[in-house]
Amino acid sequence: MQKFSAWSLLKQAFGGHRGWQPQWRRAAPQSSYDAIIVGGGGHGLGAAYYLASEHGMNRVAVLEKGWIGGGNTGRNTTVIRSNYLFDESARLYDHAVKMWRDLSQHLNYNVMYSPRGVLMLAHSVHDMQVSKRHIHANRCNGVDNEWLSPAECKAFCPPLNIGHDIRYPVLGGALQRRGGTARHDAVAWGYARAADALGVDIVENCEVTGICRDANGAVEAVETTRGRIGSRKIGVAAAGNSSVVMGLAGIRLPLESFPLQALVSEPIKPVLPCVVMSNAIHAYVSQSDKGELVIGAGTDAYTSYTQRGALHVNLHTLAAICELFPAFRRLRMLRNWGGIVDVSPDRSPIICKTAVPGLYLNCGWGTGGFKATPGSAHLFAWTIAHDEPHPLNAPFTLERFRDGLLIDEAAAAAVAH
Repeated sequence: MQKFSAWSLLKQAFGGHRGWQPQWRRAAPQSSYDAIIVGGGGHGLGAAYYLASEHGMNRVAVLEKGWIGGGNTGRNTTVIRSNYLFDESARLYDHAVKMWRDLSQHLNYNVMYSPRGVLMLAHSVHDMQVSKRHIHANRCNGVDNEWLSPAECKAFCPPLNIGHDIRYPVLGGALQRRGGTARHDAVAWGYARAADALGVDIVENCEVTGICRDANGAVEAVETTRGRIGSRKIGVAAAGNSSVVMGLAGIRLPLESFPLQALVSEPIKPVLPCVVMSNAIHAYVSQSDKGELVIGAGTDAYTSYTQRGALHVNLHTLAAICELFPAFRRLRMLRNWGGIVDVSPDRSPIICKTAVPGLYLNCGWGTGGFKATPGSAHLFAWTIAHDEPHPLNAPFTLERFRDGLLIDEAAAAAVAH
């Protein structure tokens, strides 16, 4: 019987012995496809997978200007929840949470989904009123959410400081027990491997430089750094760069792009059993399977495409985290970074067909992109395949900004915008 060392198994799992290679083919683009997805993050790879697995479209290409998962998918803080206020948002995000539960089984790849609970703290009477409003609205939509007293918050999350002598005393919290975390880059790898197995071409280092239209205005191809690639269906899921890509087709988007700051601590033994979020102090924290404390901060005060950390934003967040969790004060920070988020005027996403025939758009997620990944990809694939929206993403069109049908989501994030 052949024996394998742990290292040889690890190299085999990730595709070979000549360096750290992914499990999918480094495909060369063909001349034409049934559909092209621009953007090799979770949403784009997931959409390609569902186009192949549920809609029978095997001639699909994913075009990524860098490497798979090198954008926002690998730069987020992994939080998953669906406790959104408005009906449209709650249904959309809960569709994703339900898909997260069985995603590892569907992809045959462990995305490390952990429904450890998301606790959103209240620090004032106003916070309490808003939280309870969210809880009642969630229950009307069949979404789990419950109110905890300070003592119950402490019992659920023992390291939490509920003393009365801090700047923002904890007056209670809203808990969604189905919320939690997943491994961000594993989601990209899992979708990439599953899509590749169904015949999807994943083309890295292939930047889209133009979107070609025929005499009737419909899309017919994209120009890339690796040549012209034809398709009558093009879906754009390029988080942080949506406005740039859509501008190639002459479409202006009502978006602003900001660096969203985050950082992690040195790894420690398991100490934090859940995700803790706070709107008032603009911070949230969880613990990864590697032991790092994953800390989400706010956005920079200016629009930018710079994927670097901002120390002044992170210092404010760290001060708040240290007050809520005094035991964390002696920890060293391991690294920090910035991910680029597209923010729409109503803090809600855009998943729709556009005025250009054959061109489809998935963007504007702000801070909510990762948690929606499987649901967003599933609905985007439906929209592309059927040339019409699924009922769950029908409200999230570009036309809502023209018609005033905004989904002004008040629970979009627990960080500063």
